[in-house]
Amino acid sequence: MSKNNAVPNRLINEKSPYLLQHAYNPVDWYPWGEEAIQKAKSEDKPIFLSIGYSTCHWCHVMERESFEDQEVADLLNRYFISIKVDREERPDLDHMYMTYCQAMTGSGGWPLTVILTPDKKPFFAGTYFPKESDFGRPGLVEILNSIAMLWQKEKDKVKENADELYQAVAERYVLQKKDPVFETIPAPANLKKGVDSIARWGPDVVKKAYTLLQQSFDPQYGGFGRAPKFPAPHNLGFLLRYAFLEPQSQALEMVKKTLDSMADGGIWDHIGFGFARYSTDRYWLVPHFEKMLYDNAGLALVHLEAYQLTKEERYARISLDTLRYVLRDMTSPEGGFYSAEDADSEGIEGKFYVWSKTEIEEILRKGLPDAVLSGENRDREISNIDSALSKLKGQEQLANLYCEAYGITSQGNFEGKNIPNKINSDWERIAAAYKLTKEELEQLLQVCNRVLFAEREKRIKPAKDDKILTAWNGLMIAALAKGAQTFTKQDVAPGVRMELLPAAEKAANFIRSNLIDSSGRLLANYRDGEAGYPGYLDDYAFFIYGLLELYTACGIPEYLKLAVDLQEEQERLFSDDTSGGYYFTGNDAEKLLFRPQEIYDGAMPSGNSISFYNLARLWRLTGEQKYQERAAKLGDFFRPSLEDYPPGYTAALQALQFYLGPVDELVLSGPLTGKTNDMQAVIFEDFRPFLVVAYNEGTLEKFIPKFAGYPIAEKVAAYLCRDFACQEPVDSPQKLKELLDR
Repeated sequence: MSKNNAVPNRLINEKSPYLLQHAYNPVDWYPWGEEAIQKAKSEDKPIFLSIGYSTCHWCHVMERESFEDQEVADLLNRYFISIKVDREERPDLDHMYMTYCQAMTGSGGWPLTVILTPDKKPFFAGTYFPKESDFGRPGLVEILNSIAMLWQKEKDKVKENADELYQAVAERYVLQKKDPVFETIPAPANLKKGVDSIARWGPDVVKKAYTLLQQSFDPQYGGFGRAPKFPAPHNLGFLLRYAFLEPQSQALEMVKKTLDSMADGGIWDHIGFGFARYSTDRYWLVPHFEKMLYDNAGLALVHLEAYQLTKEERYARISLDTLRYVLRDMTSPEGGFYSAEDADSEGIEGKFYVWSKTEIEEILRKGLPDAVLSGENRDREISNIDSALSKLKGQEQLANLYCEAYGITSQGNFEGKNIPNKINSDWERIAAAYKLTKEELEQLLQVCNRVLFAEREKRIKPAKDDKILTAWNGLMIAALAKGAQTFTKQDVAPGVRMELLPAAEKAANFIRSNLIDSSGRLLANYRDGEAGYPGYLDDYAFFIYGLLELYTACGIPEYLKLAVDLQEEQERLFSDDTSGGYYFTGNDAEKLLFRPQEIYDGAMPSGNSISFYNLARLWRLTGEQKYQERAAKLGDFFRPSLEDYPPGYTAALQALQFYLGPVDELVLSGPLTGKTNDMQAVIFEDFRPFLVVAYNEGTLEKFIPKFAGYPIAEKVAAYLCRDFACQEPVDSPQKLKELLDR
């Protein structure tokens, strides 16, 4: 945080790391709230609203250039009421004003800069502005002076234009959904139970989505489009399900090419693990270096599913390394997960992550200390490394080997330094050239990376946003629980289940203890011992999603019960009976210009998309028809958008795929014991995206009536229902596998 100003402003009393970064700006910042709004009204001044987040590179740049500058501060303090907002604390404000920015400019991003009338209606919007005009881009000083003069001379006209803009945006955002866009097609009488009009239009939408994704796919480097490239794990999750249903399609190859290219590129941290937010280029080489919790949750999930489907161990390895990065660097002592790591360190983007060739050579020429070798296989690993090293001609050759494998050159690939990557490396050729086996090469390079990691840890680290967000934690709980499911079988990753499952449970229990108030209301964020802000739709939807995956992993009924209770609370607070969708804010939230309904699946899936999936799963788990009806209404709510451009809604499409089925319903009835784990190993070793698992251990009937009177054997038995027809129970893992694979 900068401290150019001796006296802190009002932001010093806030909890948000982003707001605290600006607490010593000479700008007279207010946090969003009634005090600032009333001040604008009483002094009849426009509001300068700046929205960003703590790990945003261009937010830092704008702060250094403008908000730490006395000239800019004087203009803001004289003519405006200035408000700072953390988009991660107030996604409702961010969503609403970003909509304005996109409507006014055709684009958006952060920092988001919006100027409002005192009644909070925008009349100017943009993103990053330099202090001074440059290369045809207006500077902030010029903008502020122009708007100050305009407000003084043509205030009434400005307010009139703001009112007109409000009407236009409100119509698009709110009013259009009040009019029926289409008539629901009645279900034919001969359709099977549980399938309604969605069965008529859903398959065509799924096929259209695949075709359009195929058209935008980059066959050379993976991903979709050219640059910048975002990981978009929900695109890949949709394609994995499409590949499962249509194995003759190109869907799986599209997923594999994308995952492999990202793992080779600089967007993957080869030394410390974890994925950066996106790639600035087509090749996945130069990342925007910040690491976001939600990206790593989504990418861990899709790698786990890719491993289940393909059995290719590289996907298991990347997923585990991603989850271990989160457990190592992004986990609070209480068990919650932090939000993000900054792109910048020491004020320079990517400085923490890049290397000169000389640095790497000097480090590796010192050799490989035993200290980097650890674990139960340490002695064997040392022996293997010594054997591989004996084939090299000294440490000089080891350094050359590493540089060749990871594209390290004297000129560098990023501002004179190097981002380690494997984009153009042929490891088979390198292994042959150095007379190593592929396994020896990989193990040797892994140890080199541990050495470099230890050296990197001595650097000044990027700042960490240590807010704990309920929504993002829900996604990570789901990823950890999915990992615990996938690695129930011990042969690929021994002991991993008992590494991941407790972490998922601890996080879920942390949220249950700290982010649900005495009335049962879910809260949005936690920092420094305090929880704040009523939870948004994403908080409910993503946490329910995490709880359902956690229940699937461990069978503890309390997690399913909490998911059911929160779903009912979500209905009460967020449902829109007119559209069939959910509002982003609850009916008890601050009243803004309008209540948004977010459905687009951007960097993260929308809360409506995840709710669609949750409802379809709850219907199958509980047998409660109300969940099927709600899911059907939500599907119809999505229909116009899905039919228009389905690739924009691939998380919703996964829910649609599940809804269409066919879905298998499996009940493990009996005590939760090691025998249950044996059954789970069979269930989860393969990709089964259309399967729900319930555990009838004796208490489930207390809140799910369909399990009343359900037989509970002394040892666990498996009951499979497929296409609304139930099979004879089986009581051995082998028989269960035969049953599932039919």
